[in-house]
Amino acid sequence: MQLQNARAIVTGAASGLGQHFAVQLAAAGALVAAGDIDVKGLERLTELTKGSAGKVWTGKLDVSQEASVTAFVKEASQNFGGINLLINDAGILRDGLLVTQEGTWTKKLPTAQWKQVLDVNLTGTYLCCRQVIAGMLERGFGRVVNVASTAGITGYAYVSAYCAAKHGVIGLTRALALETAARNVTVNAVCPGYTDTDMAGAAVANIVRKTGKSEAEARTALTSRNPQQRLVRPQEVANAVLWLCLPGAEAITGQAIAVAGGEVL
Repeated sequence: MQLQNARAIVTGAASGLGQHFAVQLAAAGALVAAGDIDVKGLERLTELTKGSAGKVWTGKLDVSQEASVTAFVKEASQNFGGINLLINDAGILRDGLLVTQEGTWTKKLPTAQWKQVLDVNLTGTYLCCRQVIAGMLERGFGRVVNVASTAGITGYAYVSAYCAAKHGVIGLTRALALETAARNVTVNAVCPGYTDTDMAGAAVANIVRKTGKSEAEARTALTSRNPQQRLVRPQEVANAVLWLCLPGAEAITGQAIAVAGGEVL
């Protein structure tokens, strides 16, 4: 009950890390407005949070569309009151080389997919922050956690759009932290390494398909980046997000916190 009656929005809440964040916040007593384009996934979230100390309301949300963000935040606020926690997790990954090259893998990233990745990962974060932070400033309290990635700290080949978007999320986080610091609103980013979610599973399948490696070899290719030689557990990322929302983290703002087993230092 550490967050009893806190009023939170979690985007990308139907699966993966977003689902873990929503479950964790509800267990801590928060009132959680969970948004995603995956309505079926949101139904599963409702089942997972039955009996939680807090309450979960779900609604369809496309963070890349300003009208959708505006409508979702309005309805969430009508249900719960002014939002004071915002967890921006909605994101997508598209792979491909920036330009084609000689060799066995010559898929080129289409411009439309480049724009889609930036629209969801970066512009979606911006739209949600802009819609919610104004109320936080008026009330003199707020906690924003933007889910970036180690891809926002370093670079990875074949995912240039994702790296660019996540670097942008960290830059946005740092700018907003300075704009809001004097009004008891903190803005931070968590940067998971390869985490044991569906996205990592898709990455493994992609490596298998493109390289002919076995699933075990593909998984090793991911875990080898982590000095702990494993995938990050979703709960470890959820714990970091919860910590940033709890009392006692008031002086932490503008940070990009890696949850990656020492992958980036």
